[in-house]
Amino acid sequence: MSYNRRKFISFLGKTSIGAVLTPQFLINCGNITTPVLKETITEKKTGKLKNFVLEPIQASDADDLLLTKGLNYHTIIKWGDNINNADTFGFNNDFTCFLPLDENNPKDGLLWVNHEYVNPLFVSDFNYRNYKNPKQHRTKEQVDKEMYNVGGSIVRIREESGVWKVVENDPHNRRITGNTEIKLNWDTPIKGKTSVIGTNSNCSGGITPWKTFLTCEENYDSCFGETEYDEKDNTTHKPSKYGWENFYNYPPEHYGWVVEVNPKDGTSQKHIALGRFAHECCTLYELEDKRVVAYTGDDSNNEHLYKFISSKPGSLKEGTLYVADTINGKWLALDWENQPILKEKFTDQTEVLIRSREAAKLLGATELNRPEDIEIDPITGNVFISLTNNKVKNDWHGSILKIEENNGAYDALTFKASTYIAGGEENGFSCPDNLAFDIAGNLWMTSDMSGNAMNKDDKPYMPFKNNSLFVIPRYGKDSGKVIRVASAPKDAEFTGPWFSPDGKTLFLSIQHPGEQSKDLNNLTSKWPFDNDNIPKPAVVAITGTLIEKMNVLNKIES
Repeated sequence: MSYNRRKFISFLGKTSIGAVLTPQFLINCGNITTPVLKETITEKKTGKLKNFVLEPIQASDADDLLLTKGLNYHTIIKWGDNINNADTFGFNNDFTCFLPLDENNPKDGLLWVNHEYVNPLFVSDFNYRNYKNPKQHRTKEQVDKEMYNVGGSIVRIREESGVWKVVENDPHNRRITGNTEIKLNWDTPIKGKTSVIGTNSNCSGGITPWKTFLTCEENYDSCFGETEYDEKDNTTHKPSKYGWENFYNYPPEHYGWVVEVNPKDGTSQKHIALGRFAHECCTLYELEDKRVVAYTGDDSNNEHLYKFISSKPGSLKEGTLYVADTINGKWLALDWENQPILKEKFTDQTEVLIRSREAAKLLGATELNRPEDIEIDPITGNVFISLTNNKVKNDWHGSILKIEENNGAYDALTFKASTYIAGGEENGFSCPDNLAFDIAGNLWMTSDMSGNAMNKDDKPYMPFKNNSLFVIPRYGKDSGKVIRVASAPKDAEFTGPWFSPDGKTLFLSIQHPGEQSKDLNNLTSKWPFDNDNIPKPAVVAITGTLIEKMNVLNKIES
């Protein structure tokens, strides 16, 4: 689809002051944590900003974190850093979110960080590239290191003189790992268990109205494989990438769920009612009657967009899971009791949820191009879904999908779907991944081009060079433009953008720098340039006048 700026401004939803949405709860994966939009939009703060210029940076292949004018960064925490006397920060950080300990103090709180997967070369001193079948050459000790470095971290951080720092040995600081026992929020055991061991493949996430963290298990089959079914429902085991099942006999069905973590004590539970697939994120909206709606996407080629609507206030167990038919604008219920086609295939609702992908396809859900992050526009209430790409279908650059629920009701069962912007060289970005709205309603976006495809002359991603961070201003002379404001180090991607409650800090993960390194003597990146020169995933705080100005850049016309 060709880029049309007028259409895209409409897509963002340039509204009048009277149409500003001020929901009672709008805390999404990567979105603002304290909605203050009504005050922000209506204040007259434009006098000093009429000459404000947002300067883009050029695409770069430099091994550094580059920022446009008006932005700066400092590292909060990186892989291997101590978070208490017993634990260290995990590998390949992804989703971040921040909860203030005191709502009146936005500069002191708990940072949750996902740890999605490991590179054995760095984590367990195992160079998998040296073996045709690397799973057979790992030791249990190496696997234990890998399992420890996934999951998530909770760290208390505090801003002091403009710099965010970890509060050392704070009682809240803890790890959730591949060995943590986690309860199942379901009445029926899964493979004979009501609690399981560990979480892994933790990609993006979300936050609940009751102030707990959600972390989503995405490519879970990399760790313990997957159970596959033939036409007669005979099963075989598809081996994993890492081969952890060679050391620990954990069923694949224990993974692929949305996990809720209590920040106060680290207790966790997996929500079976939200379905099992490669969850990218889980974005909640609280209705007036305190029931919740949860949007989540299956980040894989030709998979689907889902929505859970609870039947009881504050529940992620009682309710119905739906899957999207975006062609006809319908939410289709994955309800074994009331869907004859599901009763013919599956034995009960538990099996439907475990095999959500098969159930969705039986119902005729629309196949999408890797639905990843999902955010709710705090101005219009429209739902945005980044569709990263689908190379098999020659969609190399992805797009952003918009869902308009019928009459703006998030528990509606009909909607309108449309696409107004697609990635590509003409539009200046490729492979949209994580999304975040700041408190002025500007849209921020990260890209996710694969490390083995970036900066290659024979690949379509060459013009974009390294992965980047973009912003799309909602108002002013740059409204509707896609503007690159940061470039990632070699092989890395930006993930987990999340704004502090006052909107002055953007927390951002730098994931997998140097991922294409062949061995420790041939590193493709050395960021963040520690004394050992080993590339390390890290979480940074981005601050500066640009973010502060963007957050009051409202209603300025060119």
